[in-house]
Formats: sequence, structure tokens, C-alpha cells
Amino acid sequence: MTARVVQVDATHPDPEVVGAAARILLAGGLVAMPTETVYGLAGLADREDSLARIFAAKGRPASHPLIAHVPDLPAARRIAGAWPPLATRLAAEFWPGPLTLVVPRGPSIPRMLTAGLDTMAVRAPDHAVALALLHAVGHPLAAPSANPYQRVSPTTAAHVLEGLGERVDLILDAGPCRLGIESTIVDVTSDPPRILRLGSLGLDQLHAVVPDLLAEPPRAGSHPAPAPGMAARHYAPRARLRIVRRAALAELLAALQPEERPAAVLAFGRAPRLAAEVRALPQDPERYGRQLFAVLHELDALQVRTVLVEEPPDDTAWAAIRDRLRRASAAE
Repeated sequence: MTARVVQVDATHPDPEVVGAAARILLAGGLVAMPTETVYGLAGLADREDSLARIFAAKGRPASHPLIAHVPDLPAARRIAGAWPPLATRLAAEFWPGPLTLVVPRGPSIPRMLTAGLDTMAVRAPDHAVALALLHAVGHPLAAPSANPYQRVSPTTAAHVLEGLGERVDLILDAGPCRLGIESTIVDVTSDPPRILRLGSLGLDQLHAVVPDLLAEPPRAGSHPAPAPGMAARHYAPRARLRIVRRAALAELLAALQPEERPAAVLAFGRAPRLAAEVRALPQDPERYGRQLFAVLHELDALQVRTVLVEEPPDDTAWAAIRDRLRRASAAE
């Protein structure tokens, strides 16, 4: 049965709608909820039956941990095994918001959520609907991106419906996500602290609070993964995605074989004139990130087979974008 989609105000959610979603979650069901980053596939983070449904719905390997979502710092401390002072500093500065902290796992959190690790990932989302749902449920919620494993993350309810329509009980539609790129993940249990996943929270903002933060994420391939979103291939459209220099776009487009067509081009800034579907994305990283996944979903709907993406700038402001494109272009 296809999921029920209910529209909800992004800033002042209807308590009755939130209450109905909470009852589904408490009964072990799954609810797709909006956050400021992407739509999450929510289930109870402290119940193994709910977690098992999340893994099954996404087709996600058990070796990839999930993030526990909480409404605030006190709720995070209640489910953690310990709470390092640095975690308090970072939460005070950036919560609610697109920052996930890796801390010691508390006894109420099943190892299924952490892929067997003694650490857990936790964040407080900056979205009125997600926060209202967390308060109504009274439990932490696991909420990985509401899409099939390794596919493009959903930034609208329509993306969720297309990808997981028969595997979720309810979709709360609050319109497009504000940021469009997943949270930044920081491991505060390591010395020095380290970024495990680049995301919406910029490196410069983090370094202002934690000057010794290691900004280079570890290489993909460890099992279990130390954090979500670390697979070599991730965030990928159905089409083959290739990152290219602007000067090479026309030549590479002309060289595509018949089985690689139709093709599309994601241009950085001004759109070049090419014999393909061309989408011009902004030259500002925040606006680019807000649109990237939505455009890839659009091209999938057009059944494009190849997407040539003009390489964005190589500087820290674009680090998360480059990470998403690199993983989306990795071989299967």
C-alpha cells in the first residue's frame, strides 16, 4: 500500500497531525519527516523492531550506523554513555542544526543503531516539524535519509514517495528542505576530534570553535562504518555521473556512446550551449547544495543515462558538495 502523504505547516505544525504521526511511531511504524537537511525515515531509535524496519525499508546494510535524533541537549545526554565537554560546546553553538556528534553509546540505545560500535551518532534537527514530533513521541528517533540505500537523498515529500512509497506508513510533507545536504558529523571521542562526514555545517564555522579539528574524513571501506554516509558510493542517481572540467564538457558529450544517452549537464553558473539537457546551478555553495539533489531527482525522472557535472571550486566552502559528487560518481 502506498504511503499516506499529509501536508503540514513547516513552522507551525498541526498538533493533531503530529500526534497521529507519533502514534504510528510508537506502534513500531515508520514516518518520513522533514528536517532542515533532507527528509528522514523515522523510527524509534531505542527499539530494535523499529530499527529493523528502517534497515529493511532502505535496503541498508547493518554495518552502516544510524543517527539518533533528539529535541535538545538534555535529551542527548540522557541516551549517551558519557558526554565529553567538547560535545557540550559544540551543541551549545550549533544545536538545533546540521551537526551530528559521535559520543559514547548509552545502555538504552541498541547496538543495532550503532552497527555494533560503542559510539553513537546524535543530533538535534533545526525543523519545527521534526522537533514537534520528537517531543510528542518522547523517544529518540533514528532518521536516515528517506530513500533507498545509496540513492539520491530526498529533499521533498515527492522524492520520498517515489523512492519508498510502499515501505513507509506516513509522509509528512512540509515542502522542500532548507539546506538540502546532510549534517556534518564530528567524532568528539577521538583526540584530536575529527570530521567523519562533511555536510551542511561549514568547516570554517567548526574551526572557529575547535581549531584542532581534523577536517579530512577517514577513507571509506571500514566495517562497520564509523558513521553514516561513508560508503564509497552514495547519494547516486540512476544515471552514471561524471565530474568534468567545463572546457571538456562539449568534447565528452560528443564522445558518448548511444547506450550512454540521453545525457544531461549540470553547469556551474552560466549554462553553456550544448546538445543535452542542461541545468545551471548557482555559484554560491549554499544555494547549490539546496538544489543539487532535487535536480538529480528530476534528471532521474527524465530517464537520463549520463550526467556530466562541471567540477565546482576546490576550496573549503565547497567541501561537502565535492564530497557528495565524488561519492555519487563512484563505481558500483
